[in-house]
Amino acid sequence: MRLILGSASPRRKELLAQLGIVPDAILPPDIDETPRRAELPRPYCARMAAEKAAAVDAGPDDIVLCADTTVALGRRILGKPADAGEAAAFLTLLGGRRHEVITAVAVRRGTRLWTREVVSFVKFKRLSDAELNGYLASGEWQGKAGGYGIQGLAGAFVPWMQGSFTGVVGLPVAETAALLQAAGWPVWRME
Repeated sequence: MRLILGSASPRRKELLAQLGIVPDAILPPDIDETPRRAELPRPYCARMAAEKAAAVDAGPDDIVLCADTTVALGRRILGKPADAGEAAAFLTLLGGRRHEVITAVAVRRGTRLWTREVVSFVKFKRLSDAELNGYLASGEWQGKAGGYGIQGLAGAFVPWMQGSFTGVVGLPVAETAALLQAAGWPVWRME
């Protein structure tokens, strides 16, 4: 039995390490992440995690762990910005408002699939031009849903959050441990 992390995210690998888990392989799937017409954020996020888990090539006893993090402002999905201009638009849109961060986790073993969505609420402050331009110049927005990572510089822009901090980062640790245990991974085995 191997544990395969279906993600190239260094943050997800670090969060697994908090549980003392080192994946046997890292195989990020290549899937189309385009939302369907009128698709709502939570079903979209759950679909992405499940599709990622299905796309990873694994043996029948291997356990595949995939996740998707989606930033949602109402019914609108704010994905990974294509460029600094889109990142600026996202960060400006989020300024002074509460939004949802949904992380869906999917664990697959053979034909069985265990899933869970964790929804957290984050309030972003309105950014000054200096804050916005400084953050964009850092490049930290790249590859992050909504154009920010709460665990980095953008943590200074979040005066309030409710829910799972690790979920906002990209992998809710408590829920992930429970899903891995359900699939038969010995989470609490210390070597």
